Amino acid sequence: MSQLTQVSQARCCDGWIKTFSHQSTANNCQMQFAVYLPPQYETNKNLPVLYWLSGLTCTEENFMAKSGAQRYAAEHGIVVVAPDTSPRGEDVPDDAEGGWDFGLGAGFYVNATQAPWNQHYHMYDYVVNELPALINQQFDVDPARKSISGHSMGGHGALMIALRNPGQYQSVSAFAPIVAPMHCPWGEKALSNYLGDDQALWQAYDSCYLVENPVDPDADKLTLLISQGKADNFLEGQLQPQLMTQSCEKVGHPLQLNLHEGYDHSYYFIASFIGEHMAFHAEALQIK
Repeated sequence: MSQLTQVSQARCCDGWIKTFSHQSTANNCQMQFAVYLPPQYETNKNLPVLYWLSGLTCTEENFMAKSGAQRYAAEHGIVVVAPDTSPRGEDVPDDAEGGWDFGLGAGFYVNATQAPWNQHYHMYDYVVNELPALINQQFDVDPARKSISGHSMGGHGALMIALRNPGQYQSVSAFAPIVAPMHCPWGEKALSNYLGDDQALWQAYDSCYLVENPVDPDADKLTLLISQGKADNFLEGQLQPQLMTQSCEKVGHPLQLNLHEGYDHSYYFIASFIGEHMAFHAEALQIK
């Protein structure tokens, strides 16, 4: 297990936001993540963990700096972990055309199989396996109580990861998620580059497909909590929440889709409703 190097820390809501770097085996490079340790962490060494996955162009810093989630994490006693959104470094390839929706800052939480991306871009393994193992080793948390959430590309990651790993997460939620990456320009660009042209390989990373074709049909179905702004300029072309509604209705998968008039795709939207999401996860994470 790799060693952690602390990069920064700041007091917040009587707890601590800390940023760490480490050598990632999954991504074959240095990775950074931020963690919020609520005030309860000083006396309670068995707290639950919420993993937050950020969206395109973001790093481990955006959620901690803009969401206001720490106030609610402190209220409920939840450790929050926010990884970077892609591998980074001089040897890590980026979009040759300089696009912001692919490459650095846009790992899409998949395991790339195509060169040159397959040398570093294994964000699925990083989020599902390597990072939780590191958190469980380096911090005094309860490994049996974890949930996952995210925004946009990270909302896709959160939904997809929870659906692919039944029983591993107590709850899942998403803000303005890409629910069907197989059927939107962002997803088509990322999946074709990372995985190749065989769309059968894309299905494992498409949340709508996973709802209709569950990994374990006998497993308990987590309620999918999704918040979506109705003034989001990516709503129709990229996000398409109606596709998730259709998939869930088809198979009877529980879905709580909250549409909010006037809200866009920004962190102002996330900050407005993060308290509801934190309460949703807190209720699920009280399993002893």
